[in-house]
Amino acid sequence: MKHTTTLITTLAIATTGALAQDLERTAPKQDHPIFLVGATVHTVSGETIENGVVSFADGIIGIVGKADDIMPRISLGPDTEIIDLSGKHLYPGLIDSVTVLGLEEVSAVRATLDKNETGDMTPEVRAYVAVNPDSTVIPTARANGILTFGVFPTGGTIPGRASILNADGWTTEDLALKRDAGLIINWPRMRYSGDNAKRQRQRRDERIENLNEVFRNASAYTEEHTDRDLRLEAIATALPGNNQNPVFINANSYDQIIAAVNWAADLKLDPVIVGGRDAHLCTDLLASTETPVIIGGLYNFPKRNDGAYDEPYTLPAKLEAAGVQWSLTMSGRFAHERNLPEAMGMAVAFGLDHDAALRGITLDAANILGVGDRLGSIEPGKHATLVVTDADILDVTSIVEHAWISGSKIDLTNKQTELRDKYREKYRQLEIIED
Repeated sequence: MKHTTTLITTLAIATTGALAQDLERTAPKQDHPIFLVGATVHTVSGETIENGVVSFADGIIGIVGKADDIMPRISLGPDTEIIDLSGKHLYPGLIDSVTVLGLEEVSAVRATLDKNETGDMTPEVRAYVAVNPDSTVIPTARANGILTFGVFPTGGTIPGRASILNADGWTTEDLALKRDAGLIINWPRMRYSGDNAKRQRQRRDERIENLNEVFRNASAYTEEHTDRDLRLEAIATALPGNNQNPVFINANSYDQIIAAVNWAADLKLDPVIVGGRDAHLCTDLLASTETPVIIGGLYNFPKRNDGAYDEPYTLPAKLEAAGVQWSLTMSGRFAHERNLPEAMGMAVAFGLDHDAALRGITLDAANILGVGDRLGSIEPGKHATLVVTDADILDVTSIVEHAWISGSKIDLTNKQTELRDKYREKYRQLEIIED
């Protein structure tokens, strides 16, 4: 019996000569079974398996177990590819929950920005429609293991609805894993001081009343209507009932979080707090209402002048200890999505359990975004969206050597690797470095 055996090499060798994504081809669908053998398999949902084996066909994971137990007992077809991953680490693809990838290309060039619709409330907007599948930023995130990401429009009280995308595809439809992941709300600031405080509080109250009104109208619309209203239909997706979508509420201060969670509870909505810088101050409410938090990055100064210097870095550990479901995003730092695993490594350095850290950018992130049945762990029946590294993926020195999205082998080349290779060649020619 014949089968193909492949030895994975480093990213620098495997991707030499490929083009940046704005010119490169999308990976073809998987057309033969693949067995990944010999790696340390980080299943996330279960035990870590030394010298493991993971198989997948048609983009779906099949076998997961110990190579010594499984490989001698199975027969392989002639088209089966066995990839030797001895000494490597195998993880589910990482997930950055909140980004503007594909909606923003060059922050200073207005023509490349498509993240903010005109108007204060545009719930009918679905983010995936505006995503640029040829963005040169997506491949830089992909090269560090970010294979799935949430796309969130910004601006206004209701900027639209989030979408969950794969990091490879010809078109927006190809990229879209979940087109409507939930409604986004930017909760107003609650405290004001100074000469305009009274006016600001009035505007705050007006914004909250406008939210209440649009939700009342949407509830009435679901009961009876004659003319179709796309905005109210979009709001209705977040109302109680079958297939209720979550409401992602951008809120950072203690007052914002408390007000937003209580407001959502009154309307029987399913809230997710995004940002959550003060979430550690209201863990009792978050835990009792089972409200998840998507932490808006760790690379921040303390929120208050008298705050502890490590306050941002310890937030994940505090939420984990309090029993609050959470995930981490690099939101607010466009083009830094690739640094997600290193940021989580920082949280581990400040007391977070390593397994909890890994869940926070894989399975917990997938569950919060509503795709946990397909992604986030290495289990039979889930999508074969996988990452191979030479070391612990949370270690800043680790290198992503290979990746698959739903079984498709992904080219990890990007603009940065092309520039790296270009200038390495320059200094070779100048005999400053050796080959």
